[in-house]
Amino acid sequence: MTYFKLASASAMVLAATTLSTRANAEDLTLCWAAWDPANALVELSKEFEAESGHTMNFEFVPWPNFADRMLNELNSGGKLCDLLIGDSQWIGGGAENGHYVKLNDFFDAEGISMDDFAPATVYAYSTWPKGTPNYYALPAMGDANGWFYRKDWFEDPEIQAAYKDATGQDLREPQSQKELLQIAQFFQGREIDGKTVYGAAIFTERGSEGITMGVTGALYPWGFKYENTPGSYDMEGAVNSPEAVEALEFYKEFYETATPPGYTNSYMGESLDAFKSGQVAMAMNWFAFFPGLYADPNTGGDKIDFFVNPPQNQPGSTLGGQGISVVSYSDKQDAALEYIKWFAQPEVQAKWWELGGYSAHNSVLEDPGFVDSQPFAGDFLEAMAGVQDFWQEPAYAELLLAMQKRIHDYVVADQGTAQEALDLLIEDWTEVFEDEGKL
Repeated sequence: MTYFKLASASAMVLAATTLSTRANAEDLTLCWAAWDPANALVELSKEFEAESGHTMNFEFVPWPNFADRMLNELNSGGKLCDLLIGDSQWIGGGAENGHYVKLNDFFDAEGISMDDFAPATVYAYSTWPKGTPNYYALPAMGDANGWFYRKDWFEDPEIQAAYKDATGQDLREPQSQKELLQIAQFFQGREIDGKTVYGAAIFTERGSEGITMGVTGALYPWGFKYENTPGSYDMEGAVNSPEAVEALEFYKEFYETATPPGYTNSYMGESLDAFKSGQVAMAMNWFAFFPGLYADPNTGGDKIDFFVNPPQNQPGSTLGGQGISVVSYSDKQDAALEYIKWFAQPEVQAKWWELGGYSAHNSVLEDPGFVDSQPFAGDFLEAMAGVQDFWQEPAYAELLLAMQKRIHDYVVADQGTAQEALDLLIEDWTEVFEDEGKL
């Protein structure tokens, strides 16, 4: 591993610039969600403070309130945030509405190349229009929805024998979505160590983004697409394809047959709680939480292991993660850009991974020791090679609310059929795009 050496080199090199920057020291506020990686960023940023003379303040908002709080801040032209680590779906609105500073000239002047970052993260976190070399963020936090499971249960000889008797197969990390469900159904209602346990914790939350982030974990492996042709907004036959219908029916079956009772409005926190309390054999959640899960004294360590979201017709994982942007309403843009320049350095990115953040920098991801650096590192690389994201349109919030309603109504509230839910979703989205003048 080279991380510690790189980080030490970083401190020596950057310390040499301290005296030249202290004269222009300013207080900067970085806004993000309140979760484990944010705590790691606070620790990492102490080096920036020491080296630049700037003081870093942080505004961290709990995930259920993060989008509303930050999008309201941007839409009002607020000056709270000098730097914002905003969700990937916000990049279109951030660019088109003038919330984010375009970074191309700055990158060119400072020698920051987007070729140094994983292509999927550049595409998702930085570019607008998608795929064009117009950059409004630096990839900051790579992430995807993955899985973790009770390794100690999977390796228990009695449980292995029972699974073999029930299915004729060996108990292992699932190799497909259907095998994932089969394993979850096997554990559903089973007694382990005198306690009734359940198959898996999946996302069902309706209020923000939860059930959409969960159900796309099934939709993408079945081959779901938002459009027949990218940029066409031609959704008929894509959003409601036979494969999409099958995937949505699968997710409903998963919810009904392999999750804890009363699990009707669950997202990140509920998934973590269900696993840490020993209720479930498996759980989906963002890779961002995996360092903390592995470190948990009760269900971490030798008791836990991780796997990438299984394929079905193809590989597919729901993209999480964010880019870091300079807010255009900030009066301290020069100092904010200094932070971007500092954060982009390979040695800082190495320290970022070491502390529990998920670097998107190729020098970290392609380091020979990366795969062995954490028990979930290899799964993270595999997931990021097959990620898909939700609409990144400026009207993303309206598009998301429509999907939340249609999917939750079908999966949890048991209203209508999968086909009807997806047909209605196309109607909702068509109306949004018509209002936007794109249809």
